[in-house]
Amino acid sequence: MMKKTRRHYDEEFKKLAVDLAMVKGSLTSTANELGITPDILARWRRERLPQQDKNSSSRQQLSQEQQEIIRLKRELKEAQLERDIPKKGSRHLLQERREIFRFIKAHVAMFPVEKMCKVLKVSRSGYYSWLKQKPSKRVQETENLLKQIRTVFSASKQTYGSPRITQELLSQGIKISRPRVARLMRKAHLKSLIKKKFVVATTDTNHSYPVAANHLNRNFNPSQPGKAWVSDLTYISTSEGWVYLTIIMDLYDRKIIGWSLSQSMKAIETTIAAWQMAVKNRPITRNLIFHSDRGIQYACPAFTQLLKKHPLVLQSMSRKGNCWDNAVAESFFKSLKSELVYHQDFQTRAEAKQSVFEYIEIWYNRQRRHSGLGYLSPFEFNNGSLQNVA
Repeated sequence: MMKKTRRHYDEEFKKLAVDLAMVKGSLTSTANELGITPDILARWRRERLPQQDKNSSSRQQLSQEQQEIIRLKRELKEAQLERDIPKKGSRHLLQERREIFRFIKAHVAMFPVEKMCKVLKVSRSGYYSWLKQKPSKRVQETENLLKQIRTVFSASKQTYGSPRITQELLSQGIKISRPRVARLMRKAHLKSLIKKKFVVATTDTNHSYPVAANHLNRNFNPSQPGKAWVSDLTYISTSEGWVYLTIIMDLYDRKIIGWSLSQSMKAIETTIAAWQMAVKNRPITRNLIFHSDRGIQYACPAFTQLLKKHPLVLQSMSRKGNCWDNAVAESFFKSLKSELVYHQDFQTRAEAKQSVFEYIEIWYNRQRRHSGLGYLSPFEFNNGSLQNVA
């Protein structure tokens, strides 16, 4: 088991954590997901309250025109309900009432019962009578399993297929086979998001700086933490322009230990910033291979001199034109884009940064099950918890 280290949180991390808690509407759950205590997150929030109060006090009262817009939007929503209910319930319209009632029950959080009964041409009294009927033990068991499967599927941002959902249920003490999970997912029409073809985006290798040999040699499974780190850089589109994500991963547990999201490709904002976070989160205590592609951000003197300050670090680079030499880092970007980026339309760079923060710090590092780790998360793989510091 890896030795626990105290993590130091910079001001940017604190800001993103507070903003995420505001978006989620729950300080406690956000703190738990980030692996910090609610007291720490509450203190970070208090430190930002003066600025937030200043911003809120400057808001203007709603004008009559704005109130009219709100009213019209409400009426439009009613009209949309009349349109959307038949769309979602189309496969139930010609089936027996029991199937229609099941549809209504499954969508009570989305549509009013009275409206659904009217559109689907069943009586409310019939629906409520059906609700009172006690289902068989087998039906109850199936419904409970479906509920648990939906919960895991939703928590995975609709990215988990039957193998990962099965592992998650087994970890919760629920005995179930993968084929049964697959059958229930088909019955509930739950299908993991279709992954778009991932196009590898390499860094600029057209430079005259010296390049390092490939010392990693595709040894992607080191026996201890801190023996091999890999790094790469990709781009994310927003309505305000591109942002560039640089990550550093420890191959031992697949944890992202350092990352930066920048508006430029300069080394100071990409590789150097990610490296500084990585060495704070996981100090170098043994001989370490640091592997990347041949991009200018990794070969420039500003970065190579930074590595040389650590005598235990040996820089390694992929062979020319061979992306498989850095396959694990490329795999991370494939997951990030398939599970997050391709399904978002980021309006601002700040919005992209908040989403990437949540994806890395909560989902990928602490919750997502990795097939390369025996379907454990990096957090579970280390069988420990982060020690919190202010």
